[in-house]
Amino acid sequence: MTTVRKKLIEVSIPLEAINAASAKEKSIRHGHPSTLHLWWARRPLAACRAVLFAQLVDDPSAWPDRFPTPDAVEAERKRLHDVIARMVPWAASNGEAVLTEARWYIARSVAWGLGEEPPARDDAPAILAYLQAKAPPVYDPFSGGGSIPLEAQRLGLRAYGSDLNPVAVLIGKALIEIPPKFAGLPPMNPEARAKLAKAGTWNSKGAEGLAEDVRYYGAWMRDEAERRIGHLYPKATLPGGGEATVIAWIWARTVRSPDPSAKGAMVPLVSSYLLSTKPGRKSWAEPVLDPAAPDGYRFVVQSGELSAEDEERLKKGTKSAKAQAFVCLHSGSPVERGYIQQEGKAGRLGVRLMAVVAEGHRARVYLTPDAVMEQAAESAAADPATGSMVAEARDGFLSGATPTRAMITGGVCSAYGLSTWGHLFTDRQIVALTTFSNLVAEVRERVKSDCADDSEYADFLSTYLAFAVSKSADRNTTLCAWESRMDRMRNTFGRQALPMVWDFVETNPLAGAGGDISGTAFSVYEVLKNLIISSSGSVSQIDATSNGYPVSPVVISTDPPYFDNIGYADLSDFFYVWLRRSLNSVWPDLFRRLLTPKAEELVATQYRHGSKAAAEQFFMAGMSSALSAMRGATHSDMPLTIYYAFKQAESADDGVSSPGWSAFLQAIVDGGLLVDGSWPLRTELGNRMVGMGTNALASSIVLVCRKRPEDATVITRSDFVRALKRELPDALARIREAGIRAVDFQQAAIGPGMGVFSRHAGVLEPDDAPMTVKTALALINNLIEELEDDPTQYDAPTQVAIAWFRDFGWGEGPSGELITLANAKATSLHRLERSGVFVTALGKARLVPRAELPRDWRPETDDELAVWEAAQHLARVLDAEDGGIDAAARLLAGLGPLAGDVLALVFRLFQIAERDRKDTAEALIWNRLSTEWPVLENRASDFAAPPPRDVPAQGVLL
Repeated sequence: MTTVRKKLIEVSIPLEAINAASAKEKSIRHGHPSTLHLWWARRPLAACRAVLFAQLVDDPSAWPDRFPTPDAVEAERKRLHDVIARMVPWAASNGEAVLTEARWYIARSVAWGLGEEPPARDDAPAILAYLQAKAPPVYDPFSGGGSIPLEAQRLGLRAYGSDLNPVAVLIGKALIEIPPKFAGLPPMNPEARAKLAKAGTWNSKGAEGLAEDVRYYGAWMRDEAERRIGHLYPKATLPGGGEATVIAWIWARTVRSPDPSAKGAMVPLVSSYLLSTKPGRKSWAEPVLDPAAPDGYRFVVQSGELSAEDEERLKKGTKSAKAQAFVCLHSGSPVERGYIQQEGKAGRLGVRLMAVVAEGHRARVYLTPDAVMEQAAESAAADPATGSMVAEARDGFLSGATPTRAMITGGVCSAYGLSTWGHLFTDRQIVALTTFSNLVAEVRERVKSDCADDSEYADFLSTYLAFAVSKSADRNTTLCAWESRMDRMRNTFGRQALPMVWDFVETNPLAGAGGDISGTAFSVYEVLKNLIISSSGSVSQIDATSNGYPVSPVVISTDPPYFDNIGYADLSDFFYVWLRRSLNSVWPDLFRRLLTPKAEELVATQYRHGSKAAAEQFFMAGMSSALSAMRGATHSDMPLTIYYAFKQAESADDGVSSPGWSAFLQAIVDGGLLVDGSWPLRTELGNRMVGMGTNALASSIVLVCRKRPEDATVITRSDFVRALKRELPDALARIREAGIRAVDFQQAAIGPGMGVFSRHAGVLEPDDAPMTVKTALALINNLIEELEDDPTQYDAPTQVAIAWFRDFGWGEGPSGELITLANAKATSLHRLERSGVFVTALGKARLVPRAELPRDWRPETDDELAVWEAAQHLARVLDAEDGGIDAAARLLAGLGPLAGDVLALVFRLFQIAERDRKDTAEALIWNRLSTEWPVLENRASDFAAPPPRDVPAQGVLL
């Protein structure tokens, strides 16, 4: 029987380095591949790069003849960790030296597996050639935004991807498939060719020539658009005289007041009158009742300082205290949500210009609306030429329906009458975007002329310019909002939904601000300019549930849909309608439908399948088919890696996971795979909305899977439980020692538990019915809880402190309760006080707070050292002004063999604080200590080892 070589990802990875780089990457915009075109729930490139590397590189333990001792294995593993840590930061993603090193380690594993030696480690061309010839290709059957195949290319591997959604496929082609065709070629636009004729040579290995053409023709499109429709965007007159370019117009939606006393006035629905809240530059639109004005009011823009009371008044706009309801500006009477929806569906909502934003000398200038600005907006429909453009768009390619049901992310505007894509745009926005789309076709013909009728190049270049139009559309709808704190616009897809926006912003797409076509083309240019092209790639439109895999065997790494989290097809129709208009003749197969495929989409949409049960069954059956196809195509020597976007909401109080998580794991088991491990990846910024002030779980779990052997056995429930009890204790200890944060511990622990379950062909219940994954998860979680809550591993004072903390936290309780607990743990009240854990007085008892612990405490000199006390001192010192990493590391060095017990307690205290006591602040303290533990361990080794100390024998877990 062939021995399967363990890969690094099945043993150990530098999780903290990967997580730090992944989180930081979210704030990088310019030149990042994610800015080529919006796609939802992309995995960070840092994580994809690290996972692929660790998936392909052998763990040193797989080669006992080359690494014969535990020290040699650990030293080599550390070298591999160092490579990953240097490879994952975005700043290093284009570094040839570190990429060559990473590619060499992959080539080494491939070569050793074939009984060969790899190329010289500094011979970059030979390494790339070897990987292209000998390494298995990487395939992502749910390629989405293309992150995984793109990183496979970066590592020098052949890259393949596929997706059902045509927008995702086109993004993948633009990132992975097209650029290698033109690597190293010069730009073809007349300006660049003239410069090249003087320079004589073009030195570029990447797609810089293609990028330059995108920039050039994007700028031409902007200038040509201004010549044709610039009259729709007049300059603003400043209060002191002179003119300024308008950046944006801020509009309020209006509805006829239901109050008869308002005499049928169209009153504003405003979420906030504040325009800028920056200190020293505050501006707002003040509503002024004026019988001479249309509908009896007008807006006057003012600037200056505001009292707290006025700022709060303006912040409320015309919103009422009742959710989704407003008040009439004239009478203050309620304007209910149901009434607004009824009027919206009848087409009776209006708009009113609230403010004009102009470009000032040093900052934005906010101006009161005037008749010129309102007439310019109205002229888009009034002019016969542009008016027909608007009518044709609304009745034609924009007539498709917007989503009528929200996914988990929530929010649909269709409830208020914005029921077609055409309803999301003002007349002027439709004219601008249609003009840009028309210009894509004109550029295509110009490029053919400039490139000696090179139709393929013209087609591909027009694809990138169509992306520029699509990106511009995201910033040119009536669902864009103004962010008063930042003096800027928020794009349509600020989140994965299409919620209603009441006071929306209409940007000037010719002013150099957000949505400007030359700006969106420039962002595409930045991506292409920075691409590393080291291998070919291909992305196809294939349904993953019936994928026959055009190439195999392959290394599979994939990021599949997450049950019912995101309605990719519904949302991507927004982009599809514009891309189809621009590129229907270029990519006829991708755009053969009027809208994206819906019925086949592998998400558990209840409204599409009729019931929750039917949606779950559809998802499980489809995902099982997809995973079964992956099993058949995957390389026998390689594990699969599968991302799952886990959320806190997916852990129920009883430890049983949500339908999404359990259905996903059930599909893995049904697909013939076994779970070989799980790694929690934190791929979100810490300041994101759902993470602020909370212990948000890792945004992704990477499951490492292998093919389940054909001869796998069937076991009973009792066999399964016995195996869990036998294997989980050591597995949990390894997870803690691997640097997993306390907040991610529960999900990381699922890996070894599911490994026991999934390596068998089945687990039978007492009635011979097959055990479901949901039942297995409950058993695994219960046993993890039982093992983590086992007090016998600690000294008596620590056992008492844990029980007291669960019941009383840091508060007081009756000293009689403490005596009872002490007796139960065979200790005394005197010992509890002497150990520095408890204090008692006047019939009351409490734990000693961290702030009251002695600052000069040292573990080496403590004759009554308790695990509890050591943990509290570490937490205290880590957060102290005169403490920090080094001070905490000194204490850790002095703990000796007790350090393992202290780490176990850190994880336990996090669970008690978060789950039992609902104390987020306390949980954050223990989560931070668990996060810093690997750093503390490394620093502790720099301090002199303490003299041996007698440590009381501790109980065992089982």
